[in-house]
Amino acid sequence: MTAPLTRAARHARIVELIRDKAIHSQTELADLLAGDGIQVTQATLSRDLKELGAVTARGGDGRGVYLIPEDGHRPLREAEAAPARLVRLLRELLNGVDSSGNIAVLRTPPGAAHYLASALDRAGLSEIVGTIAGDDTILVVAREAVGGAALGEKLAAWARREENVEGSTTP
Repeated sequence: MTAPLTRAARHARIVELIRDKAIHSQTELADLLAGDGIQVTQATLSRDLKELGAVTARGGDGRGVYLIPEDGHRPLREAEAAPARLVRLLRELLNGVDSSGNIAVLRTPPGAAHYLASALDRAGLSEIVGTIAGDDTILVVAREAVGGAALGEKLAAWARREENVEGSTTP
């Protein structure tokens, strides 16, 4: 790089990497940044992650993965690759699905429900009215009176990548 990298630019690249890939460690993140020509010390990276509000949650494979909360960033529905990001989060965090009437019940690893619920809320899917999250359970309210099962199946299929994510958002 010819010009020094600003802290804001470094933060933006960290957010982009964490949102695009499953990052499991600071070392892995530092290596990815180095590949972009951004050299950081572990102390700087740790401080950056704290300033960004990064958290770790246990993914579906049991390994910790860094996540960046949506607060303070553009809503997921405005992001060009929103469905792909939602699919990645579903793949990493969705452990199970159940339903009743117009409610889909999603199970996540402990501590991950709020993050996934926020991503669902911000995805702008027309069939979702809203979500309520606990520690490891999310209630997703479907717009249709009996749409909970179809919505749950759609999200489960996205987690398995059995459905075209760029296609329709109807269950």
